[in-house]
Amino acid sequence: MRADARSRPRSAGLETTEPLLSVIVPLAPGETEEGPLLAALHALPPGSEVILACADARPRAAPAGWPAATAFRQVEAPRGRARQMNAAARAARGRWLWFLHADSRLAPDSLPALLRFLGRGEAAMGWFDLAFRDGPRLARLNAWGANRRSALLGLPFGDQGLVLPAADFARLGGYDEGAAYGEDHLLVWAARRGRLPLRRVGAGLSTSARKYAQHGWGATTWLHWRLTLAQAWGEWRRG
Repeated sequence: MRADARSRPRSAGLETTEPLLSVIVPLAPGETEEGPLLAALHALPPGSEVILACADARPRAAPAGWPAATAFRQVEAPRGRARQMNAAARAARGRWLWFLHADSRLAPDSLPALLRFLGRGEAAMGWFDLAFRDGPRLARLNAWGANRRSALLGLPFGDQGLVLPAADFARLGGYDEGAAYGEDHLLVWAARRGRLPLRRVGAGLSTSARKYAQHGWGATTWLHWRLTLAQAWGEWRRG
């Protein structure tokens, strides 16, 4: 069952003008890979906010030199990426929500392309071109396949930096907290059913291929394909 994402509370004393963008980064307990991503987010437009969606109570301070015009805070939620991201989305004040993984790394053109995408004013779900910066060479095939799947079938995944209007995220019901896996995939299917267009942002985003290195390229690829196809079949039958 999806969380009720309709309620968007405002804290007392906050200005009523909504910022353009809220960046949400879910962190597992003990996760420490977010440093390079946060360093790149220094360049967000003034008035943006970054929310760490944490599954533990360990305080995380803003990086040194964090711009005063960009809010930085953390939200705690029960462990689970969907629950954590939904909690952060409920707390977010931005008109747009941009979901990034801790191991996501921005390309030089990522932020300029994102701002152009937002500036068009179209209510749509955006996605970035995926690249793997490490792992086995064959992982490049997986990135190529992900980008072709996104372009041809309109099925991007969460490591492609999904970005969409906060109002549409709420309308779609947020991430499915009852899903055993693939909450990002299910959100994309919800967007398709809800007639929210899927749009390529037109810039790259890299992530780690450590799972392919740790568990083997063939076994990991087969597992991902099997789970994705099973989930896609169920969603396709729903119409």
